[in-house]
Amino acid sequence: MAQAAPYHAASAHTAARSRGADFVSLTKPRLNSLVLVTSATAYFLADGHLLPWSTLFHTLMGTALVAGGASALNQHWERDTDRLMRRTRLRPLPDARLHPQDALWFGIALSAAGLAQLTLGVNLVAAAVAALTLLSYVLLYTPLKLKTSLSTVVGAVPGALPAVLGWAAATSSVSAGGWILFGIVFMWQMPHFLAIAWLFREDYANAGFPLLPVIEPDGRSTGRQTVLYAAGLLPVSLLPMAVGMASAYYVVGAITLGAVLMVLSLEFAASRSMPAARRLFYGTILYLPLLWIVLLADHFRNVVP
Repeated sequence: MAQAAPYHAASAHTAARSRGADFVSLTKPRLNSLVLVTSATAYFLADGHLLPWSTLFHTLMGTALVAGGASALNQHWERDTDRLMRRTRLRPLPDARLHPQDALWFGIALSAAGLAQLTLGVNLVAAAVAALTLLSYVLLYTPLKLKTSLSTVVGAVPGALPAVLGWAAATSSVSAGGWILFGIVFMWQMPHFLAIAWLFREDYANAGFPLLPVIEPDGRSTGRQTVLYAAGLLPVSLLPMAVGMASAYYVVGAITLGAVLMVLSLEFAASRSMPAARRLFYGTILYLPLLWIVLLADHFRNVVP
């Protein structure tokens, strides 16, 4: 009996840690880390390094809170369909480790805190872009996933808006540079999303998501669209030089990365095999951060004496 109190205290502590971890998982930290990288890249390309470092802190914290809140609200909305898929059935809501109302208020609180931080600590333009990202992701993309395969294209919009957000945070405006970065992320997402959709097409079919690999199981349209978007990404990725963000050195890197992604896309389109889809998926994961590294390195080579 003397050991019962410490035992129960340890159990309660473990349960609290587990519950805290479940709330953190609602924010999809690994996925949203790329959102922060994209926003920070746009911020620095817009010469945000000339601003106080506190502005960057508020930009990244506000973006992280809004992105985490959007992810929590998305999981609240999709908790029933998540229960039908192997890859998502152990998430906190479908596994009944968290109450749906707790997740709902958690997502609302994070989103509100992020928008407030961007409004007060950065500028109204950045906050407005964040609000548009949140609303389009939760209220447009999420419900459309059960209705049309075009939801993938719609979802690429809020997925690319963090680039505009980072640019707006540094410039208090939405101008050509930010939209070029938006275009790069938008086009990049399509081969990435299509590879995921092919890899988990059985899961998506079980949950009733009419994604392209589900409604056209032979994969010809999926492969064709993958190649078309990869081909479109290449010229879009060269646009930073047109607005003075980069030089010919960046162009060499962008062409090289784009060519590798095109080869992976063509391989997937030709075979439509799981290994080819997996290689394409990992290729897209590497493509975007490598492109940002090349672009930032070239930009600062030109602006720093």
